[in-house]
Amino acid sequence: MSTTNGGISFWYAQEGAPAPREPLPGDTTADVCVVGGGYTGLWTAYYLKKAVPFLNITVLEAKFCGYGASGRNGGWLYNGIAGRDRYARLHGHEAAVRLQQAMNATVTEVLDVCETEKIDADQHRGGVLEVALSPAQLGRLKAFHAAETAFGETDRELYGARETADRIRVTGAVGSSWTPHGARLHPVKLVSGLAAAVEALGVTIHESTPVTEIKPKHAVTPYGTVRAPYVLRCTEGFTASLAGQRRTWLPMNSSMIATEPLTDAQWDSIGWAGAEALGDMAHAYMYAQRTADGRIALGGRGVPYRYGSKTDNDGRTQPQTIDALRDILVRFFPQLAGLRIDHAWSGVLGVPRDWCATVTLDRSTGLGWAGGYVGSGVATANLAARTLRDLIQQDSGQSGPTDLTTLPWVDHKVRKWEPEPLRWLGVQTMYAAFRAADRHESTTHTPTTAPLATLANRLSGR
Repeated sequence: MSTTNGGISFWYAQEGAPAPREPLPGDTTADVCVVGGGYTGLWTAYYLKKAVPFLNITVLEAKFCGYGASGRNGGWLYNGIAGRDRYARLHGHEAAVRLQQAMNATVTEVLDVCETEKIDADQHRGGVLEVALSPAQLGRLKAFHAAETAFGETDRELYGARETADRIRVTGAVGSSWTPHGARLHPVKLVSGLAAAVEALGVTIHESTPVTEIKPKHAVTPYGTVRAPYVLRCTEGFTASLAGQRRTWLPMNSSMIATEPLTDAQWDSIGWAGAEALGDMAHAYMYAQRTADGRIALGGRGVPYRYGSKTDNDGRTQPQTIDALRDILVRFFPQLAGLRIDHAWSGVLGVPRDWCATVTLDRSTGLGWAGGYVGSGVATANLAARTLRDLIQQDSGQSGPTDLTTLPWVDHKVRKWEPEPLRWLGVQTMYAAFRAADRHESTTHTPTTAPLATLANRLSGR
């Protein structure tokens, strides 16, 4: 059987396309207008409506809820957040520790809401295991582990080769770091369950309603304009399609494959009984999960960026990307070389120029936004949504500052990306350097990070 390529994602192939919701019928008003029906927008609507039930909240979605990264990601609910080290430099170590502690708690928060709202998203809290497969990766792993511990993650564990194999038998793994603050889940089951929970609370969702422009108190669509005191941009990798936002966040591509179900004997050969989320310490890193129906879903970078910040339509990815991801799978688990790849797909994530996730509410205009998660949005979107809720309640006089509104990522300012063709050239050069550095480290067994990768990180602003 051939590999299905596109169709949004494997997760939608399992669940089927959602029943369409009605588009915006014309001009209307709301107390809060949320632009984007992914995790950030839906969580924001959920928490605002729970906090203030009388609010009239409208969500506008260009396609259908979960069409973007929320329906295409690797299903990693974990405590990583983009930009924490930069926030430590800007605001001090303790401020960054508070941000990390909030992320640790967010994993539990999402799982608790799933239980409360009876959302079955195949969630399994097995933590996250990140492995090293070369001396240079091992050096980065130990530094990473020490940094996470320094930011208060005292329940993280560092393993050698034998302990790593006891969890997952990744061929050539020389060490790993495991955190309990992570879970595997089915992205589409989460987003569809969340959308249903939001509607049950009385929030209005309009799909097939692309917003072409956001301005103070207005969200403009081809079907009419929603006027609201607060308009929140929750569009992540699709932000560049909005008027005036072309250079705000770069839509970075990530691609995935899903295998056929493994046999019991195949699972016995590789372990993975704990269903941990699995990653590595390569510069062009991979991420994977053991799905609830016994497959391996694995992702990484393909063609990293389309010229002019373009995004795809149906999730198709390049044949060479499918081959590259299969190569990673076989390198990790050679005994699975004959395994069929059932599905391949791709999607975009939002990358700010300084690679820092942010949450902002402009109190002078009522415009707010959250995102720039750089691929860590499954959990971060939840924290961002609760922060937007608190910022709006503070601005409207319903509450004062909270622990969330004083986190260092709130109101962080980021400069725009360079114009084309510099933007395209920069991203292509960066990932070419990362791949070259990975090849150099794996073939020479150098104990130190390749200088080419260090230079690429510095030039990219990571």
